[in-house]
Amino acid sequence: MSDPQTGFERSKPPALSLLGGLLVALAMPPWGFWPLAFVGVVVFETALGDRLSRRRRAWCGFAFGAGWMFLGMAWMWYLTVPGYVLTCLLFASLHGLAAALAPNGPWRTIGRPAAHTLVEAIRMSFPFGGVPLATLGISQAGGPLLGLARVGGVILLTWVVFQVGFALAGPAPAVPRMVARRRTGVRGQPHGVLSLAAIAALIVLAAFAPEGSDIDRDPITIAAVQGGGEQGTSALDVPSSRVTQAHLDATATIEPSPELDLVVWPENGIDVDNEPFVGSDAHLAVAAEAARLGVPFAVGVTLDSEYSAYPVEGSFVNAQVVITPDGEVTSAYEKVKIVPFGEYVPMRGLLEALGAPLDQIRSDATRGRDPATIELPDGTRLGVMISWEVFFGGRGRAASDGSILLNPTNGASYTGTILQTQQVASSRLRAVENGRWVVQVSPTGFSAYVSPDGEVFQRTDVSERKVITMDVPPRHGSTWYSTTGDWPGIMAILLLLFAALWFGEWRSRRDPV
Repeated sequence: MSDPQTGFERSKPPALSLLGGLLVALAMPPWGFWPLAFVGVVVFETALGDRLSRRRRAWCGFAFGAGWMFLGMAWMWYLTVPGYVLTCLLFASLHGLAAALAPNGPWRTIGRPAAHTLVEAIRMSFPFGGVPLATLGISQAGGPLLGLARVGGVILLTWVVFQVGFALAGPAPAVPRMVARRRTGVRGQPHGVLSLAAIAALIVLAAFAPEGSDIDRDPITIAAVQGGGEQGTSALDVPSSRVTQAHLDATATIEPSPELDLVVWPENGIDVDNEPFVGSDAHLAVAAEAARLGVPFAVGVTLDSEYSAYPVEGSFVNAQVVITPDGEVTSAYEKVKIVPFGEYVPMRGLLEALGAPLDQIRSDATRGRDPATIELPDGTRLGVMISWEVFFGGRGRAASDGSILLNPTNGASYTGTILQTQQVASSRLRAVENGRWVVQVSPTGFSAYVSPDGEVFQRTDVSERKVITMDVPPRHGSTWYSTTGDWPGIMAILLLLFAALWFGEWRSRRDPV
């Protein structure tokens, strides 16, 4: 008969790892207590220690990832329950693989942060083009390290959180006496000291890194229109005409003013079926408001692909178009990064053959093409990230050719505010990464203005009807991240992992049990 104490001791590391993952999830919006990300990693490293076998480390990594993903990505439940479960299990398994791959011993302080950071880099592009939500970068959007994003984007932020947590709990900078008394044979190592010194240097570097600058011209006065409405509703619940009318009603509250330069509507503010947008009732109604106010509108339009710039039969496009006061549509951007199980169904034929319910996604969206900009009648270029695109650093970089970034979005389908608050955090990341203001506008919330240093202004409440107006300075210039992207950071993390494996495991041929 097995010793019950032995069973308890064996279950303790996975239980602690699960707790660490839950703490990391609670660092994400809407909870948003950013220090918990560091605490969660410390708890995880405490659970792993230096003596677990590779198999047990894998289970601990899986538990850590499960606690993090199942809570932090709970928004996905409302999009696709099977997709939510499978995605969370996949990402938890990847963190299990990272925990098993990284070495034990002193070099674990370097290897573990690198391995888990690479998992986060993977899920920015896999599966289905990436599901980069509930990331460590998002957890730090409200913290003091946000400025690092202009140096190395989310990859750098992710590595810093992992590296600090693992170094504090691992064999560095020096094992506190109280820990050394509890763990016989443990001694301090220089690896964590060096890593923390590198992080301190990066923080200083970020303070002096280029962040772009204001263009020598007057700010653009932008009115962002939030029509309001109930959360947790889909296009099947609320007719598109009602959404359009809600935004027309909100726009009607704007008084003509020589100070006003642009009105922005959110994603899906207009949905046109079986006819071109130009000449439709919705187009004429928006054109009338543009004429009344004497300014261009940037409006989110969903329409059949056959009437778009790149026609595809049986498909649709998600676009942001510019309508001038004389009613012309002069510029448009069609969304490039489309949402799996939201705007298209991966492996549709197989799922239909298996009888999966696909009624809400009857056709797939067509991907647009860059450049990710629209142009106003006066020649001002605005970068555009439509909804889902704001979670991807690469789409922010594609839009940074514009002097201001727009994020027209639609979170009305999701109950609660997990996704919406994480989107505001992502707008903060994209603003800092690219040195641009971001205007986020949603039909039911949240809408806001975000400055190039990540400060949020005039964030609306969920479901309210409101127009928010602000003078937004156009900017130019680049940051290091907008110039280089993610690859330098990924290559550096790969080198760190290789060094940790070489010196900590392969070279010495040790694999402690």
